[in-house]
Amino acid sequence: MELDPRRLRVLRAVALRGGVMDAAQLLHLSPSAVSQQLAQLEREVGLPLVDRSRRRIGLTPAGHLLAARAERIEQELTEARRELTELSGRVAGPVTIAAFSTAICHLVAPALHAIVEAYPELEPRVVELEGPAALRELRTGGCDMVITEHDGESAESADGHDLASSPVADDEYRVVTPASWPRPASIRDLAGRPWVASPDDTACGRALLRICADHGFTARRDHLCREFPTVLAMVAAEAGAAVVPTLALGSTPPARVAVPAVPVVGHRRITALFRRSGPDPVASAVVQALRESADQAGLIPVRVL
Repeated sequence: MELDPRRLRVLRAVALRGGVMDAAQLLHLSPSAVSQQLAQLEREVGLPLVDRSRRRIGLTPAGHLLAARAERIEQELTEARRELTELSGRVAGPVTIAAFSTAICHLVAPALHAIVEAYPELEPRVVELEGPAALRELRTGGCDMVITEHDGESAESADGHDLASSPVADDEYRVVTPASWPRPASIRDLAGRPWVASPDDTACGRALLRICADHGFTARRDHLCREFPTVLAMVAAEAGAAVVPTLALGSTPPARVAVPAVPVVGHRRITALFRRSGPDPVASAVVQALRESADQAGLIPVRVL
């Protein structure tokens, strides 16, 4: 029995992505090409590998067995590429970076020129994506790195043993209020005021809950906005106070949004996640460029042990 490793890679993609369409997108092939490769692999094996009796394609026991072997082969090839990269010092090839909006605007985009200048053979590609969708893309090969955030004063959620992380920088939170409001002397002075809150699954959303717990009040979460330009527009419209990171302030007009002189209320940590089997030299090159962007943006560097 002769098995073509290229067809095993197609089977692995179907297993990872859960279907032919998503696998085709990952492999940059047409769906019909993926189906043809699967059919040919089944002829070579002499067993059905894909269960086509259901609406969503699944793998047969033989398919799962071969997909697991294909995963091991891919890990070995990835490790070989990593070792060759370290041996030669040549950092090359495509690298897809998924990140949230403010990270792209203030860290990733400024770092692109430095990455390409230092490593001309590296081909960075940026995708605006965050949360569970970004982690799924990372785990299933749709991207090589995810720039994520979490409230630095809270426990970082475990993303699994299959992912490694590298800190980029800390971004201090600021409490902002409408410019027309009296300046608060402390967070407690805002206890009865309305807030423009971020969702609980975001770093700023968790930060607001923590800040309220620390100061003994429950915020009036009159408005809920995810994107920082939206949050700041609502604050400028005198809809409420908000917690935002320093990076988000940008060119916010001080005539409409005030940053009161209250104590700093913590920070969000910006982190790069990548697969443990990923090419370390490539990840290191990208993370270093992001740290330099963070330093130029005035963020707090993270001490790497």
